[in-house]
Amino acid sequence: MNADAPVYLDYAATSAIRPDAVIDAVGDYLRGIGATPGRAGHRRAVEAGRVVFRCRRALAELFNLPGDPGRLTFQLNATHALNVALLGLLRSGDRVVRTAYDHNAVRRPVNALMARGVRQTVLRGAPDGSVDLDEAARALAGNGEPARLLVITHANNVLGTALPVAELAALAHDVGALVLVDAAQSAGHLPIDVQAMGIDLLAFTGHKGLLGPQGTGGLWAREGVEVGPTFFGGTGGDSDSPDMPELLPDRLEAGSQNGPGIAGLLAGVQWVMERGVPALHARESLLKLRLWYALDCIAGITVLSPPAPDGVGIVTIAAAAMDAAELATRLDREAGVLVRAGLHCAPEQHDLLGTGRTGAVRFSIGWATTEDEVDWAAAAVARIAGAAEPGPEPAGS
Repeated sequence: MNADAPVYLDYAATSAIRPDAVIDAVGDYLRGIGATPGRAGHRRAVEAGRVVFRCRRALAELFNLPGDPGRLTFQLNATHALNVALLGLLRSGDRVVRTAYDHNAVRRPVNALMARGVRQTVLRGAPDGSVDLDEAARALAGNGEPARLLVITHANNVLGTALPVAELAALAHDVGALVLVDAAQSAGHLPIDVQAMGIDLLAFTGHKGLLGPQGTGGLWAREGVEVGPTFFGGTGGDSDSPDMPELLPDRLEAGSQNGPGIAGLLAGVQWVMERGVPALHARESLLKLRLWYALDCIAGITVLSPPAPDGVGIVTIAAAAMDAAELATRLDREAGVLVRAGLHCAPEQHDLLGTGRTGAVRFSIGWATTEDEVDWAAAAVARIAGAAEPGPEPAGS
């Protein structure tokens, strides 16, 4: 390995390295189909629709979705799916409970909804990414004004910690609240069973653990949970009506679907299911622990992520002698190690860690990561940190 042969450790941002099957599926779609799903009755459009249907069924199997696969609607990514869910569910007077670990994909739409009369309660977090179940129960009950919705980040995108979704969902259901799970970081990395976990709405992206292309993702809503449309347009059917169709998926799928992207997502989901999420998670967890212990031995480096094996393959650090952006830049230029520095679109989480001013450096492991890459990255951090002059510690450390 050398600086000219990059070591990609930014899978939490996107799976920039994808199985050949995914790349081939996108190319095959563009070469052999090319049509838009649901927009005509000719053979190419029909075949495009079959690809979309097969992808819905594969995702339904992966997440153990009950009933009609059409209740899973395709969206552009997890951010889009979360916006559709939040804006389509919450009304003036509703109260939503969320956590301090939320991505801006939750924090910002909720903030916008507060101008429309929606109220929020934010659960206090902890530096290790855990949540107090007693606090959650009190927040959901709300002194006789129970919450309408609980939003849970399944896997923390800064620390990699997984929250106890089933336990939190049970508390929410006890007071009649719905449960929306942000699975951006967990889909494909952690087992997800919406029935066993008590999930009412699941938002996910296609381009991370599911190994699909950017521009793919989805929102599933269980039977009986009605999400209003947040954007409007053609659906290929019911064209004479001025209103969006009542039935899913059309109600939440205005506009042309991303046929090539969905073909790639289908291939990614099939690749993941063939190998098994538990097996992929076990492999990534071993690599995560290998990286965690190697980084934890380096003077001047604070490992912020706990070494919890039940989370996802994220290890985030702060350096005493340089800011996060400098460390990430030097890792790229001097060692070819590609990581993500900054606040990771989760400023409340960084405030808990004391890195709200400085940011931190996130290493994230994926399906193609090797032991040699992990060792190379840790050695590069040791070399660069050892050559740096000591400076002020990150705020709050």
